[in-house]
Amino acid sequence: MKTPTRWIKRALFYGVVAVFCFFSASPFMWMIITMFKQDKDLYRSANNPFIFNLPPTLSHLDLLFNNTNFLVFMRNSVFIGVLVVIITLVISIPAAYSLARLVGRWGERAGIGIFLVYLVPPTLLFIPLSRVVVSLGLHNSLWSLILVYPTITIPFSTWLLMGFFKSIPKDLEEAARVDGYSRLTSFIKVIMPLSMSGVVAVIAFTFTLTLHEFVYALAFVTSSAQRTISVGVPTELVRGDVFYWQSLMAAAAIVAIPVGLVYNIFLDRLVAGFTMGAVKG
Repeated sequence: MKTPTRWIKRALFYGVVAVFCFFSASPFMWMIITMFKQDKDLYRSANNPFIFNLPPTLSHLDLLFNNTNFLVFMRNSVFIGVLVVIITLVISIPAAYSLARLVGRWGERAGIGIFLVYLVPPTLLFIPLSRVVVSLGLHNSLWSLILVYPTITIPFSTWLLMGFFKSIPKDLEEAARVDGYSRLTSFIKVIMPLSMSGVVAVIAFTFTLTLHEFVYALAFVTSSAQRTISVGVPTELVRGDVFYWQSLMAAAAIVAIPVGLVYNIFLDRLVAGFTMGAVKG
């Protein structure tokens, strides 16, 4: 039988968890409620922002989907995200494996050097990169972002995956080689299954970055038909000093909620990916 002290501890524990859950979920709640609010309900400071003081409306969703290029922005963002994820994995996985297995100080120094590239702020790079984009004839094109984004994602992903590959004993590869596997086959059948947490973390990081990156998307793309969500939505829903807050919140919720659900589904792998990569790398 549980003592009163244990009941109190359990109540305090769940109370603290409930407070943190509400604190974490309140932005999403506010976005969902705001997207259905009328202007008179939203802009009156005396009204409670978490309830409908006036009947909800769908006019702001109609504005978002029918009077802006929101669906085009989503399609562009998904297209860029998928290609950048593929490019990042194709380059960072073999690079990380090679550096992880490189014996001596040069492997560690090279890994640190690659990670330092990730720390260079985009505000210092978009001017020289714009010269490269223009010289290649890719200005105002989705391909300019597909070319530029891997310069951000590959260094970090390589450094992260190095931690996973270093944590895998070489004895497993040697045993696979004794069994007749080639180095490539042992890498695919032995190393990669053990590194899936890191790969999932890389995919989540890369795709999320392509969704919210703003500086390069603003500098390299000017036409509405080529814009991504991060630039297109505020450009079309912030007109002078008029902010269409309900439509902005609708766009934010439509993008953020699926991403949040994916993060929760793969939470264990993401935590393992980022923590093990950081500790072992």
